[in-house]
Amino acid sequence: MSGDSGISATDQDNGVDRSSRNGVLAAGSFVVDHVKTIDAWPAQDMLANITSETMSNGGGPYNVLRDLKALGAEFPLEAAGLLGRDADARWILADCSACDIDVAQLHTTDMAATSYTDAMCVAHDGRRTFFHHRGVNSLFSPEHVDLGSSNARIFLLGYLLLLDAMDQIDDDGRTGASRLLEEARSLGFLTAVETVSAIDEGFREVVIASLQHADLFFLNEVEASLVLGREVEPTSASLESAVDEIAALGTPGRVILHCVRGAVCREQDGTLVTQPSLDLPSDHIEGSTGAGDAFTAGFLLGVHRNADTGTSLLQGVCTAAQSLTHPTASGGMRPLDECLLLPERFTFRDF
Repeated sequence: MSGDSGISATDQDNGVDRSSRNGVLAAGSFVVDHVKTIDAWPAQDMLANITSETMSNGGGPYNVLRDLKALGAEFPLEAAGLLGRDADARWILADCSACDIDVAQLHTTDMAATSYTDAMCVAHDGRRTFFHHRGVNSLFSPEHVDLGSSNARIFLLGYLLLLDAMDQIDDDGRTGASRLLEEARSLGFLTAVETVSAIDEGFREVVIASLQHADLFFLNEVEASLVLGREVEPTSASLESAVDEIAALGTPGRVILHCVRGAVCREQDGTLVTQPSLDLPSDHIEGSTGAGDAFTAGFLLGVHRNADTGTSLLQGVCTAAQSLTHPTASGGMRPLDECLLLPERFTFRDF
């Protein structure tokens, strides 16, 4: 089902005027990805050959900011996170500065190393497996984010379930993430949240705490399955059912569920908007690292420009498809106009 609703400058629920706000403040996981392309995934105790290796940005907020810059975002981009005092931190700060991303809220500490991920990407199909060192991201907490100093319109927080201090559940069933999102909404931010596909017995409780203060909540089918305690299949019917169930857990905004075959957004009024993904040949795909974040970036660009949900979803699937052309999270991203030409080359999937 298609739809044409969008987010106006004035919040539809609480009358908050966002007309003077501009930009995206992305907070949470800032990671250096060491992406290694391998010839095949080995069995236990066996060997695989590394055919190439690249160092790049990683972590949802970092990836989204880098993608927005590459897409041609005309608004300010701000980062909030915690880094170690090491070479990886210096690399992140230099990279952000080169991309005109404001690093005033990227703090450093000697209490742990900058977070990093070894991402193993299989050459023939682009599938990837992550080996992650949480490092300082486990110490990142609400005190590291000064919401009052930012005039951004959108506040993005991610990844839930990889930010230990943010994910800790208190006696009231709340988390640091949920309280930070609540504060952001009260100040006039449009709040957006990303989760990560991680097996954790507290997954559902952590997600629900933040869901209740998120204007935009992004998940894939694996994460939706973890929230609902049942398998969510990569079909439009399964995703539509899942977004309804997740929204019923309590949210002031929209739930956006995406998978390799397409995406579904549940509007505040219950309307469902569906968008198939592009059916891409194998030679288009160099790696799927960061594809979900690329989808988020394309969707948020539409939201910031007051596009309707159908347009935002189309942008999301096109930017995700474009991101697949490179093994790193953002190395393949191009300006939005170029991404939107992909449907002229490839058909949409049966979704």
